[in-house]
Amino acid sequence: MLSAADAFRFEEHLAQCPLCEIRAAEFRAVTAVLGEYARRTPPGVDPVVRAGPELVRRAVGAVVAERRRSRRRRLALVAAAVVLAVGAPLGVIGASAGPAGTVQAQRWAATDRATGMAAVVTAGAKEWGTDVALEVARVPEAGVCALVAVGRDGSEETVTTWSVTGPDEETLTVHGGAALRPAAIDRFEVRAADGRQLLALTRRPI
Repeated sequence: MLSAADAFRFEEHLAQCPLCEIRAAEFRAVTAVLGEYARRTPPGVDPVVRAGPELVRRAVGAVVAERRRSRRRRLALVAAAVVLAVGAPLGVIGASAGPAGTVQAQRWAATDRATGMAAVVTAGAKEWGTDVALEVARVPEAGVCALVAVGRDGSEETVTTWSVTGPDEETLTVHGGAALRPAAIDRFEVRAADGRQLLALTRRPI
């Protein structure tokens, strides 16, 4: 049981931390089950003295079901982004504008049906090179990953790196930049720390 001060600090942190808010939301189903258990407990009996095996089973099942729903929602969002990458333009923050005021963005995307990994790169031209935004989900292993831009001439530049804990990692959005111009980029690759290619993103028309 949290004290009043600890409860206040927890609520204050929760209001500012999206990741903790997601984790807390996963326990809503458990809260409902425990509330039902408390309502059915006879007066004068502590409802948390000894939970029966059925309650434990239902509580664990509720958490597992919520995690599965959350994972499906995350994958659906990334899959939708990949579909949009093929047929609909999305802007990059700060990308340069053309004569008609449209954002001159380019897109690369890929999915791996074997692992479920999916990623979308949206890139915009800058005076110094290319501004890059990456959305990636279901990286199949834990560790440090890198997004590498591969030029049409075979040159390579590391755009950004990040760390993941495995395939259940939340959908990530990371940003970086490359000196290569968008037109000079052939593809992007997501690589593991040892240099292995995990996913190759090909250019998609906008």
